[in-house]
Amino acid sequence: MFEKSGILFLYVETPLHAGSGTSLGVVDLPIQRERTTGYPIVQASGLKGCLREAASGQDAQKIKLVFGPDLQRGERPDEHAGALSVGEARILLFPVRSLMGVFGWVTSKDVLARFQRDAEMAGLEVKVKAEGPQNQEEAWVSSSCDLMVPQSDKIVLEEFAFKAKKREEVDEIAAWLAENAFPVARDNDEYTYWRNKVKRSLVILPENAFRDFTLFSTEVISRIRLNDEKKTVERGALWSEEHLPSDTLLYAALFASKPRVGSAPNDLKDGTAVLNFVKICVDGKRLQLGGDSTVGRGFVKVRLATGGVLS
Repeated sequence: MFEKSGILFLYVETPLHAGSGTSLGVVDLPIQRERTTGYPIVQASGLKGCLREAASGQDAQKIKLVFGPDLQRGERPDEHAGALSVGEARILLFPVRSLMGVFGWVTSKDVLARFQRDAEMAGLEVKVKAEGPQNQEEAWVSSSCDLMVPQSDKIVLEEFAFKAKKREEVDEIAAWLAENAFPVARDNDEYTYWRNKVKRSLVILPENAFRDFTLFSTEVISRIRLNDEKKTVERGALWSEEHLPSDTLLYAALFASKPRVGSAPNDLKDGTAVLNFVKICVDGKRLQLGGDSTVGRGFVKVRLATGGVLS
């Protein structure tokens, strides 16, 4: 039985490749996606491994109790399960190139409704309205939107134009995200600009348009392997990889129970202590998630919200 829960927000700072293996499609190495919606995700197993690695400097016994036995260290998997359950990371905001304002963050009523549902499941009451346009050619924007074409009521995202409608709901959602979901720096607050930008650059799109952007506006990078002696491309060593673009905002639900052994330390006796342990390890820090870590991919800034009402 889970005793404590929270929402982990992941702000993508460098392109993120959480791969799904090889593909018969145009992209050789696509990213992980939901089967029904096609929305990008990061599977729970990869995220849990990233959190475990972030805790590597802590007491080994506590890491084992929280995350479970480590097979690579020769620990037996049948001893006990970990006290932390990690959900998959889902999309909340997706950055899209804009004719004005450089880029905007897009979301949809469907995504906001899912977020509300997941937050409720995680024990958080989120003051965000799941609203969005019904007209497929319309987009909702904030009252201070900086994406609108001058002397026009249009915004242009990639090559698609939408009629922009200023709505109070967008102002409320943008303000909530800036306050509760975007990272907060511990020393110097380098995220002040981004928290202000989301208030000007948030767009709520129709569900179909949002899905199409997440399907076709990801970043595709071509990579090669060189022959060390000839300095030419090795035969067959040219491939393409799909990445979530920088400035994507993801979230994942975390659930904690008391450790599943009778000899847990006094400061790790229940689910609240388990989630506090995770928060100490990851909150406000930069982690590296997904593949291609040696070429700078997958840096994310983390914020962990736990319990109560987020208003």
